[in-house]
Amino acid sequence: MINLIIALVCYLASVTGSICGIGGGVIIKPVLDATGVMPVTTISFLSGCTVLSMSGVSLLSSSKCGKKYGDNWEVDRAFAVVISLGSIVGGLAGKEIFQMIVKNSPNPDYIGGVQAVVLVLLTAGTLVYSLFKNMIKTKRVTIKGIAFIAGFLLGVISSFLGIGGGPFNLIVLFYLYSMSEKQAAVYSLYVIFLSQISSILSALLQRDIPEFSVYMLLLMCACGVLGGLTGSKINRFIKNQTLNKLFIGMITIIIFINIFNITKYI
Repeated sequence: MINLIIALVCYLASVTGSICGIGGGVIIKPVLDATGVMPVTTISFLSGCTVLSMSGVSLLSSSKCGKKYGDNWEVDRAFAVVISLGSIVGGLAGKEIFQMIVKNSPNPDYIGGVQAVVLVLLTAGTLVYSLFKNMIKTKRVTIKGIAFIAGFLLGVISSFLGIGGGPFNLIVLFYLYSMSEKQAAVYSLYVIFLSQISSILSALLQRDIPEFSVYMLLLMCACGVLGGLTGSKINRFIKNQTLNKLFIGMITIIIFINIFNITKYI
């Protein structure tokens, strides 16, 4: 029964994550933390692996460079490379911050409380922005160095929280580059994919991997792949206005789940 619940959470979160470009981990991580089915460090690692599989198939399925999308735009390869490089470096930095807190904490679950607090603050800010974004004047930044810095900061968040960056990627892309929901979702998947690769490779090279069931890893990643494929197909037909409503709904749910996790861990 527990395995079925985990599979459903990973699949539905990956479908939503692929459609909106929020990674899915922003749902998987706090929900599994709330259930207490695994240690926090194990959930962070497995969530990161699930998000990696989801973002990879989503990019292969619906985000190939040079392919036109329904709202008449193409992927800017130069921008994608720069922001992705920043996310790789940020992913390594975020992993180091995570390990530092874990090693210096007397309570192994303390990191879960820290992650929940950070998530509540970031998601609350994201919700406020989303509700009032029509009143906010966005930018059209052209400096490549800013793209690298943005990718770095998003990579740190993605790796540290084990969520794939989630909605925070979209807000940064909305504000700095005046992107539509579909454009931001695709570039967000680039950041998520590469930041998670760097984070997981860092853990493998440092042999700093928590104990986990191989069966559970395969189950969660398989659900991530299926969810990514499903979400990328839906994304082709869904309207930007619908994406925005789905995004706001997910953010609201995530805030309440993380408030519960704060009371649980701290």
